[in-house]
Amino acid sequence: QVQVVDSGGGSVQAGGSLRLSCVVSGNIPSITRVGWFRLTPGKEREGVAEIDISGHTKHYSDSVKGRFSISQDERTNTMYLRMDSLKPEDTAMYYCAASRPRAFAVSLRVSQYDYWGQGTQVTVSS
Repeated sequence: QVQVVDSGGGSVQAGGSLRLSCVVSGNIPSITRVGWFRLTPGKEREGVAEIDISGHTKHYSDSVKGRFSISQDERTNTMYLRMDSLKPEDTAMYYCAASRPRAFAVSLRVSQYDYWGQGTQVTVSS
């Protein structure tokens, strides 16, 4: 079993920055990717960024590319999402999630992620 704990959300003004953290514990060898997703009322959960467990491959949604950066600290099994140049439309509940191996992995696909954190709220004011 794998546990995911996300944190680091808060309220910032547009143009500001935040860093979200995600600690993954348990059966680490059973997962291949860790991703960040966000959910806004009235919208479907959206994939924002993901990183493979080796740290070599990263993917970003077009909406955050160039502003968000995903990274990992292997020593502590912690994944980070650095968010710069935040916009009001980035306001959402952000979730960290981990994925087991998939025969055909599709980047940022919600349905391919198995273990989810409880979410952390990010609010960006104009």
